[in-house]
Order: sequence, then structure tokens, then C-alpha cells
Amino acid sequence: MGTSKEQPEFEALDACHQQIQAHLHELSDLAKYVSDNGIDHQVQQKALDIEAFFSGTSREHHAQEEASVFPALLASDDAALVAAVRSLQQDHGWIEENWIELAPRLRAIASGNGWIDETEFLNYVEVFLELCNSHIALEETLIYPESKARWADAVAARAQRLRV
Repeated sequence: MGTSKEQPEFEALDACHQQIQAHLHELSDLAKYVSDNGIDHQVQQKALDIEAFFSGTSREHHAQEEASVFPALLASDDAALVAAVRSLQQDHGWIEENWIELAPRLRAIASGNGWIDETEFLNYVEVFLELCNSHIALEETLIYPESKARWADAVAARAQRLRV
């Protein structure tokens, strides 16, 4: 987690990444369980919780990144950084597209409906996991550190101006 000098918004974003990764792990476990055992009462609540999280909290997280993290980085003179941010924006679209296909299947599992094609479900889960994991890795290794550094520089510059 962040320090008290870190922008509070990043503490929330970092915490959300931890929640996303925990839910991705649960989704992976759920998919394996469904593959091995089919749909039963044990997976229904888990499917409901996972679907609710990714339909709510995760989408809000992406919107927050789009509104508060990405704009300053897109204004950068660093072409590689801008390209990385544009790639992350595209990822948000791909993640959303995949989620639109995966979410109804999780809701079906949650309600005990057996209409889902398990092979198709597993495919959507695998794609979703890959998209989210690679997305988070790029954010945490490049985008968040760069954004945090720029924020710290702005705070230091402001403090310097106030001292003069």
C-alpha cells in the first residue's frame, strides 16, 4: 500500500488491483470446479459474487483510471508512454467486450441454470484472465509508477513555489 505522501487515489487504485486479482483467482478456481464437477450449489454463490464484483467495482475502477490517471500521461511527450496508455485504453474495451459474454454465463451458474456450454465458458474465462492479468501487469510496472512520480514532482514543485 501507499505511504501518507502518496496520492490517496493511488492507494484506492492499488487496493482495487488486489481485489481484482483475488477475484480473478476465484474465477479461475470456479472455472476449474465447473469443468471437473459441473454446476452445483457450491459454485452458485461464488459465481454471483464474482459477477457482481466485475460488473460493478471493476468497471468503476476502469472508469476512474480513464478519468484520473490516463489523461496526464496521454499529454506526455514520451511516445512509448502514450502508446502504452492507448494500449491500456484498448484493453479496457477488450475486457468489457469479453465481460459482456462472460457475465451472463456466471449469472446462469449463480441461478443454477445448466444451459451454458462449459467449453465456451472456460474459453471466455481464460481470455478474461489473460486480458486482466496482462493489463494489470502493465499498469503496475509502468503506468502507475510513472503517474505517481509525476504527481510527486508536481507536489514538490508546488512546495518549492510556496517556499519562494
